[in-house]
Amino acid sequence: MSTPATAAPEPVPLTSLSHGAGCGCKLPVADLMPLLRTLPRSTDPRLLVGNETADDAGVVLVRPDLALVQTVDFFTPIVDDAYDFGRIAAANALSDVYAMGGEPLSALSLVAFPLERLGADVLGEILRGGLDVATAAGAMVVGGHSIDDPEPKFGLAVTGVVDPDRVLTNAGGQAGDALVLTKPLGVGAITTALKRGIPGADELLPAAVETMAALNAEASKAARAAGAHALTDVTGFGLLVHLHEMARASGLSAEVDAAAVPALDGVADLLAGDGATSGGSRRNRAHAEGFASFGAGVPEWRRRLVTDATTSGGLLVAVAPERAHEVPGARIGRLVAGPAGALRVD
Repeated sequence: MSTPATAAPEPVPLTSLSHGAGCGCKLPVADLMPLLRTLPRSTDPRLLVGNETADDAGVVLVRPDLALVQTVDFFTPIVDDAYDFGRIAAANALSDVYAMGGEPLSALSLVAFPLERLGADVLGEILRGGLDVATAAGAMVVGGHSIDDPEPKFGLAVTGVVDPDRVLTNAGGQAGDALVLTKPLGVGAITTALKRGIPGADELLPAAVETMAALNAEASKAARAAGAHALTDVTGFGLLVHLHEMARASGLSAEVDAAAVPALDGVADLLAGDGATSGGSRRNRAHAEGFASFGAGVPEWRRRLVTDATTSGGLLVAVAPERAHEVPGARIGRLVAGPAGALRVD
């Protein structure tokens, strides 16, 4: 008598198992940063970039002509398609290396997964998505680690390389620099709307997925070629918080032209109400109230846009204004002399 085949697990939407989608599941920056500041700082001269300025990755000197860029990023599902989840998580992790002016070299997969509930095929698709994006970036996935977890999570620990004399940090901005954003905002609003069943969100998802899965490789290359002074990427803390970190680390203030900040198609309508605003975005908005002021003419949907909890967003580039056109993206403001980290949005 033949043994009955084991039934495959019933399909379960990945986002139904996540308490917060994508980078929106980060710990609140207002709680995290004060804690990190209590930790002792390394005095090793090989450490070129640590966590003192809330930069995107650490940079460690190996020899006079070579430094390693090290970062790790993982999160809960932001989409239900397993392959796309893997692609987005990988692009997001690799972005931190690009934000330091580096090139990815190798990666380790980080997996937390309910194997019995979701099945090996789903995990295989997540891993395949991550591998395809890492390979496109020229990075080798050389191993990883997995644990059993009822809430799925995936990401990469990435090692990159950079010339020590060409490291780009979030602390090098200069007064008068133009600010260029290389991807539109709004992916957090779209994925939140989809999870909450807001009509029309499903039609906006494909554009959001392709935006999140796109590598920041070419934008980083263009920023370096244009002589960028400072660089960071926009992720879960939203545009304003990441700009605040850049401005504060550079000892400057910043001005943002709200109407110039690019948004994905359909996002304006979603953010006209607060139904597409995630918990992470609300925390970003509350934190931004401590350092950002808005002009009376800035519409509410744009205030929500600039604090939207973004997953695998674009690069925010501080570059001399006469060279801003060399960086692909939208010119959204400038760095100016003033209280470190203060922002004005008009």
